[in-house]
Amino acid sequence: MNPKIAKLRTELEKNKGKISDLQGRNRDLEKQIRELEDTDIIGMVRENGMTMEQFAEMFRRMQNAPISTASEKEEPNYE
Repeated sequence: MNPKIAKLRTELEKNKGKISDLQGRNRDLEKQIRELEDTDIIGMVRENGMTMEQFAEMFRRMQNAPISTASEKEEPNYE
């Protein structure tokens, strides 16, 4: 077998291992971020004296409210 092929296959397997390790680390980082965001949200809810039920109701209302964008705002008519 061509020694270059063997060398390339070895490098390929090494890279696959690194990719797998990095993907696992990314999953861990995403989980940590999500947990910290959840903790922040709970802290804000408690800081404002809301119960979880009040927060859930507020969140439902926010989800049902139409989202306005900058293009939807009226521009002054200077004519």
